[in-house]
Amino acid sequence: MTTHGFTLTAEGPFDFGASLRFVEDWPATSTLPSDGRALRFAYCAESDWLPIGVSVTGRPGGVAVATTRAPGPGIRGEVARILSLDVDGGGFAKLGEADEVLGDLQRHRPGLRPVCFWSPWEAACWAVIVQRSSMLIASRVKQRIAERFGARVTVDGHTFTAFPPPVSLLDADGLGLPAQKEEWVRGLARAALDGVLTTEHLRSLAPEEALAELRALAGVGPFSAGLILIRGAGAPDAFPGDEPRLFAILREAYGMAEDAPPSAYRRLAESWRPYRSWASFLFRATSYGVTEAE
Repeated sequence: MTTHGFTLTAEGPFDFGASLRFVEDWPATSTLPSDGRALRFAYCAESDWLPIGVSVTGRPGGVAVATTRAPGPGIRGEVARILSLDVDGGGFAKLGEADEVLGDLQRHRPGLRPVCFWSPWEAACWAVIVQRSSMLIASRVKQRIAERFGARVTVDGHTFTAFPPPVSLLDADGLGLPAQKEEWVRGLARAALDGVLTTEHLRSLAPEEALAELRALAGVGPFSAGLILIRGAGAPDAFPGDEPRLFAILREAYGMAEDAPPSAYRRLAESWRPYRSWASFLFRATSYGVTEAE
């Protein structure tokens, strides 16, 4: 099969190995075949909603990317967003110089940047599927939906099933979800096709405005909105308004009071601008084990 290649260069510290370890530990992607050297996946490109296979390997100062079809600027931008290489990270390390707690995390895993969902659409569907479910079970349900409605793509000899594009789930039923969740997924499909649930639109808005717009979608609460904006659209400077697990991690890390209000966490996050998403991700990643000593 013909492949097409390009490179992406990181601005600021970046360690592809750290990104790969996160993917291996994160329950939503832990089942992806991995040889410890390459990140391989298939998805429906947001630029045209057609399936594409991607293989990413590390290179000095960035990554080398091979795709199963010719990548235009849209696909190049999407792969960069997935690995947070579309953001100049030069200033992130400086935050750790002023914040000793954040600095300790950065020194333990230098160059770890947020690894995003393949698209905000896929992130939104995950947010609905995982509600009131474990991530491992949600991952299986999501994979079954992909196998029934998605396309198969071969990448480096491995067969992957791309999560279906919005049009494929617009009128779909039998997703293996409760009726309410299936209706929410269909609503998300309409939002994606209308251009609302897209990287371009969400990142064109101020973070607070984008979060409010996402919360207006049926089935999307404060936690889901933050997930879609930060880990879907890859917005670098947003802070989730209501994420109990993150708040618990921050309470322990900073010795905050058990009854600290959400405003206390928002004040703490102000010192992380313009990388509030990146700092939140680094703290959140501790729950997946990627910051544990090797």
